[in-house]
Amino acid sequence: MSDPAVNVEKVRTTPLPNVSDISGRMFGEQELVNLTEVIQTGKLFRFGGKFVQQFEEDFAAMMGMKHAVAITSGTAAIHTALGALNCDVAQEMITTPITDMGTVAPILLQNCIPIFADLELDYFDLLPESIESRITEKTQAIIVVHLFGQPANMDAILALGKKYKIPVIEDCCQAYLAKYKGNLVGTMGAIGCFSLQQSKHMSSGDGGIIVTNDDELARRARLFADKGWPRGGDVRQYGFLGLNYRMNELTGAVAVAQVGKVEGIVNNRRRNAEAITERLSSIPGIITPKVREGCEHSWWLYPFMIDDDAFSLTPKEFAAAVSAQGVGVGHGYIGQPIYMCQILQEKATYGKSQCPFSCPHYGKELNYMPEDCPNTLEILRRLLILPCNELFTEKDIDDIVTAVTKVAKAHAK
Repeated sequence: MSDPAVNVEKVRTTPLPNVSDISGRMFGEQELVNLTEVIQTGKLFRFGGKFVQQFEEDFAAMMGMKHAVAITSGTAAIHTALGALNCDVAQEMITTPITDMGTVAPILLQNCIPIFADLELDYFDLLPESIESRITEKTQAIIVVHLFGQPANMDAILALGKKYKIPVIEDCCQAYLAKYKGNLVGTMGAIGCFSLQQSKHMSSGDGGIIVTNDDELARRARLFADKGWPRGGDVRQYGFLGLNYRMNELTGAVAVAQVGKVEGIVNNRRRNAEAITERLSSIPGIITPKVREGCEHSWWLYPFMIDDDAFSLTPKEFAAAVSAQGVGVGHGYIGQPIYMCQILQEKATYGKSQCPFSCPHYGKELNYMPEDCPNTLEILRRLLILPCNELFTEKDIDDIVTAVTKVAKAHAK
């Protein structure tokens, strides 16, 4: 559904700066220098090289944390965090229904059960009251996702963790340098997890890193990411079951260069998001994103909504109309709660076993239903997504605002 007059001339005919290529990424000379050094030395393995260790040290220093462990992806970061916790099988872990499978798969890979709490309608983060309602005698972890760079309500969530003696893991893959009441996300829970995938604030194509102040969790995390091998003694021993999640020196070389850039990247995104918000907030019917009081958002993406009563378009139609103007707007982010995906609906895990759901140690019947998280359904129905990039120019921001304004005016009731 669209007004032909809106499409006479597109607002933009060239792509916006994009994280999928150099137009929207800050890769440059330092990455090349580091990569060249790795190739010239021939030391591509982290043990014997220097860049992965340097990345860990630099990242820990930036975060103000004692320990950092570099690994192969954000998914591996979550899995390594859970491996460090060393929970028994068939235990429950509470997390968010709007996230990537990278948050959920590690729970299943540790033979534990993902339990999904509902979300705050204003901030899209875990609703503390919903978390508490899901806690049982089997709950062994709360995995908080700071979605889109918005810090979650950590005071309330950490209080629940303390009350029930449940560790809190922070998934910060979309939230580099976001702050909750002056504290960097990733520094408040037991372990903070980060991704260096192509689209993240800082990137090495793929990669991940965790941070913690707990010496024992750090020790176990390093072992878990290196097959449980302490690398010492005359006989090769393996202390417990782990995986090969080691970061290599080529990835580390890029990551080291990116650590020095991420503060500027986040600052640029904040400035650009504030400019977009200031201008979009004056358009009747456009609901700009709220930032939690006392917090600093880091804007992985720019989420907004429309007032259903203000336009003759549905949110999905509104997104399509703005996209037709040359400014891409997504609708619904992941489209459905993550618990409605095939893996969880069919319990398609290990062959036909349906493990861990079928595990006799679990002893419960669990089926995920759409109505489990009503706030989540409403968020996904209404959620619209604009990009937010560190390399946006004033012209880029002007085009974004112009495209949204053009559609809003053409379809106002």
